[in-house]
Amino acid sequence: MSLSLRNNLTSQYLEAATKLSPKQKRRRIVAYVESYDDIFFWRSVLSEFEDETRFFRVMLPSNSSLSKGKKMVLTSCLRSTQLGKNLIACVDSDYDYLLQDATDVSKEMNTNPYIFQTYAYAIESYQCYAENLHDICVESTLNDHQVFDFPAYMREYSEIVYPLFVWNIMLYRARMNNSFPMNVFCNVTIPPTIDIRKPKYSLDGLRLQVEKKLKELEGRLPQYVDKYDAMDKELQQLGVTPQTTYFFMKGHHIKENVVMKLVNPVCTQLRREREEQIRRLAQHRKQYENELSGYNHSATPVEVVMRKNDNYKDLFLYEWIREDIRQFLEELDK
Repeated sequence: MSLSLRNNLTSQYLEAATKLSPKQKRRRIVAYVESYDDIFFWRSVLSEFEDETRFFRVMLPSNSSLSKGKKMVLTSCLRSTQLGKNLIACVDSDYDYLLQDATDVSKEMNTNPYIFQTYAYAIESYQCYAENLHDICVESTLNDHQVFDFPAYMREYSEIVYPLFVWNIMLYRARMNNSFPMNVFCNVTIPPTIDIRKPKYSLDGLRLQVEKKLKELEGRLPQYVDKYDAMDKELQQLGVTPQTTYFFMKGHHIKENVVMKLVNPVCTQLRREREEQIRRLAQHRKQYENELSGYNHSATPVEVVMRKNDNYKDLFLYEWIREDIRQFLEELDK
């Protein structure tokens, strides 16, 4: 090895060793999150901003108890003198982003530079990113046959429920949520049936449910009819469009009652296709059994894939989170 090459490799090694120096020499910023499931999401976000000067430790808000949740995170952070110095809060937005200053909690979340929020309702909302659902099915089943148009379905789904969503937010802002509570909104926005072979039938049934509820609200609460347009305009300024409504609805509701009811039958069909291909191509029973066993071993349950998948980073809401962190770190470095 030449002397110049040896010196170059030594220089590269020392540079790498510097970056891998003990974390005690770097500034530690603790990020409190709501639950175990949130740790992966926020670690994925924050790790992009780690360097030789700082690192993040993502953890639950208490080392002395099993207490979790958004309230615990915010309470722990706001009581700490370290908030903004070596401590930040990372939480689901729920409705607080859209409520703006309608409640004390929403006002704090939307104005405090040390509280970072998902903007979408919750982390599950990112998992439901329609443009990513086909890839999730492929990773789970190892079959790249596209049998369903997830983005088209979720766009139309969002357009159908959007007017009802505007009403829901409008009444929550007015503290009239008992007139149209979250559980009622969620129930109305569940498609009456979901058949991946007949998506239009599913959406038509949903449209009838939503139209019926809209007429009922307009008849029961006529004083809010004239306020609809202003609420619609403000929500769109906040990033909610008729095509993106599902990101801002209750994340668990969308995942369990809409997305998984599409993803599961798609994955079932893709697995059957792959199993049938193995059966057709196998030359004898032993080869069929071995190949099928190998396939089943390589495939992954779709729920596992969905929870660990992070191919939503091109979503505009994710970029909003990153920009908030950039601004925080720029101020911290001054």
